[in-house]
Amino acid sequence: MSSTAEEDGIMLEDVIKDLRSANEKAIEALRRDLSKVRTGRAHAGMLDSIRVDYYGVPTPLSQMATVSVPEPRLITVKPWEQSQTKAVEKAIREGELGLNPQTDGVLIRIPIPALTEDRRKEMVKLTKRSGEDCKVAIRKNRRDANEMIDAFDKDGKVSGDDAERTKKKVEDMIAEATKQVDTIIASKEKEILEV
Repeated sequence: MSSTAEEDGIMLEDVIKDLRSANEKAIEALRRDLSKVRTGRAHAGMLDSIRVDYYGVPTPLSQMATVSVPEPRLITVKPWEQSQTKAVEKAIREGELGLNPQTDGVLIRIPIPALTEDRRKEMVKLTKRSGEDCKVAIRKNRRDANEMIDAFDKDGKVSGDDAERTKKKVEDMIAEATKQVDTIIASKEKEILEV
């Protein structure tokens, strides 16, 4: 029983949709990773990975405090429950960013120290590594899509011409995703190296 041309198109479109979705997920994961990379400038997203012990439950900081950036090198955190100020301060201090919060009992001020030249170079390397990891994920997505197209072609579910056209579309999508990764990495490097 052979499939109709319409069914062939649907199968190949599913491959393209899956590839698009997988690439978007890889790029979103890269953006999330890079938001944690410290630059010399303060931004509220720096504290997204901070979890506060809230009555024994690790709770995201954003769910228990207002985080703002009043100056380029200062973050302020105002816990909604004043009784949690010490716990919030402790979580920030013990976090992986190496920050040194100061509190007046109500408001927590977090000065963001300027990065040293060595630390900037280290951050750029980390950024490039994250970009490379993302590109590896994107290449894996291409391999998976091409294997699926080849399987459809081999089983006679799609014509050779349709398979080749879809593979060309896959290559174009991979080139676009790789270009997007390069742009994101270049932008982050520029932000890190900005003094």
